[in-house]
Amino acid sequence: MLRFAPSPTGDMHIGDLRVALFNYIVSKQRNEDLIVRIQDLDKEKNVEGKDEEILALLSLFGIEYTQVIYQSESVRYHSAMALELIHEKKAFSCFCSPEWLEKRREEAKESKKAYSYDDACRNLPDELVIDNMSPFTIRLNRPDEAIIVNDAIKGKVSFKPDAVDSFVIMSQDKTPTYNFACAVDDMLSDISLVIRSEEHMSNTPKQDHIRASLGYDKKVEYVHLPIIKEDDSFSVKWLLEEGFLPAAISNYLISIGNKPPLEIFDTKDAIEWFSLDNISKSPVRFSIDSLREINKKHLKNMDATELSRYVGFADANIGELAKVYLEEASTTKELKAKIEPIFAVKEIPQEFTDAAQAMTKTIKGAPFFEEYDDFKNYIMKESGLDGKNFSKVLRFLLSGAENGPDIALVYKYLKNYIGEIVK
Repeated sequence: MLRFAPSPTGDMHIGDLRVALFNYIVSKQRNEDLIVRIQDLDKEKNVEGKDEEILALLSLFGIEYTQVIYQSESVRYHSAMALELIHEKKAFSCFCSPEWLEKRREEAKESKKAYSYDDACRNLPDELVIDNMSPFTIRLNRPDEAIIVNDAIKGKVSFKPDAVDSFVIMSQDKTPTYNFACAVDDMLSDISLVIRSEEHMSNTPKQDHIRASLGYDKKVEYVHLPIIKEDDSFSVKWLLEEGFLPAAISNYLISIGNKPPLEIFDTKDAIEWFSLDNISKSPVRFSIDSLREINKKHLKNMDATELSRYVGFADANIGELAKVYLEEASTTKELKAKIEPIFAVKEIPQEFTDAAQAMTKTIKGAPFFEEYDDFKNYIMKESGLDGKNFSKVLRFLLSGAENGPDIALVYKYLKNYIGEIVK
């Protein structure tokens, strides 16, 4: 069993999507289920509707999963596990106030030492614990030995007991902490492999220690993906709004820091050749320009009728015209900005106003021409226009722009719309 565990606290970013894609691909390769666990315990930071937005994005990107679990629905299990640890003397009640703990952190900082909880409450007599009415947290006893994490990318990483510390597993309000909830939930779901960002590396020994303390002896495999640099500006939602295709975004995120056999592919193709062994050990850089090039190639490969829908039509000719504009555009948003002026009321420069009126009248009275040259010769003859007055005005009337692709190509795909274009 694998899991993707997003928090509904904001927009999904490309780093999150990359993790989801890798989990999906590997789950298919291993023939194991993938579950989505919404980590919604931080009620103050949760944003209403973000959980549904996350699930909608996973669907849009073709990421299949078998179950959705909300972490908040498992709090009773977290509490039961914490109580079990206290009964077995593997955890203890800590009455240290936040102010006192902050003071100790400052002292460690001034002494230029790494802060570690001093276990002040670990061996309190039972009567002092029972009679103490102060608020308390629950801490897990620090491990006796170093914890070794075997990571598929980073190899063996050792964490000394002080680095793991006697950390808090239940807050004063008796809600589970992030690491405790994750460790218990992974155990309850029988997770076999965790693929996540390397930002979580420091959490891994704590989660392993929690499960070991609970007597869970199954070893979870780990893959901590190197971070994507400069990804904070790019939410998945923003990329979609800018006109990047889901297939292109997936293609790019699977490619960076990897060794794909092809430049252009879809996610289902990647299931055939993807290997975690090929993932770079170093951070990867996100390049919007590289994504644009991949997006452009996906647009070129798209069915023409399907592409036309992105610019407001359902006509293969308009889709083919949009592909012509890919010489100067790379997203569906940019393509729409190229196609819309063609059908809008034209703003003709003052110097060409008279010529435009004459040409418009001629075009409206012209018969249908299959070939551009026949159309052009007819309009030139009947309007009496030539040179700059002819070529510039014709381009304005047919494309709504001063510059652009070969007007013969534009005519090829727009000849059935001439009556709508020249008004």
